[in-house]
Amino acid sequence: MQETINFIIDIASSWGYMGIIVLMTLESCFIPFPSEVVMIPAGYLAHKGELNLALSIICGIFGSVLGALINYYICFFWGKNFVLKWGKYFGITEAKFAKFEAFFNKHGEFSTFTCRLLPGIRQYISMPAGLVKMKLLNFIVFTALGSGIWVSILAFLGYFIGENEELIKIYLHQILIAIVIFIIIASIIYIKIKKPFSKEKQ
Repeated sequence: MQETINFIIDIASSWGYMGIIVLMTLESCFIPFPSEVVMIPAGYLAHKGELNLALSIICGIFGSVLGALINYYICFFWGKNFVLKWGKYFGITEAKFAKFEAFFNKHGEFSTFTCRLLPGIRQYISMPAGLVKMKLLNFIVFTALGSGIWVSILAFLGYFIGENEELIKIYLHQILIAIVIFIIIASIIYIKIKKPFSKEKQ
């Protein structure tokens, strides 16, 4: 893991902000590439004065949106069969895709926002959005909001904790628990607000 982090630090240091955009674009499409090994080193480099923290976060969000748009347009233009045919090489099964599709059909924009906060899910939520042809502006806004929170958390971890890998793991674990709690509370509020409107439509 430390070798990977050092490699990412070298790329971010030599490529600068473009390196962050490229790596986060890869991370945000269906290539299994963890954002932690991009944004935490970027935050560390900002702490060292080699990068600007705010610009690093903006580049991270921009890359996340670009990668999400790749998944969105793959499904928008080529549909489910294309994703299932080629996605199996990246861990996308028909059962997994069906779950995301069913969830998205019920919760739309809200799921686009909340799922961007969850590692392992965040890359795939763009696909059902493209499949149901979600409004592009809404997709970009909710993707950017969710990605912005996650990217900022990682960048600040790198900025304040630096290369302390063990401490980063502890904080990441605690943060993920806090995010899950936040999503549960937000989901309850969302359901409470949405329920009356659903009854009116019936």
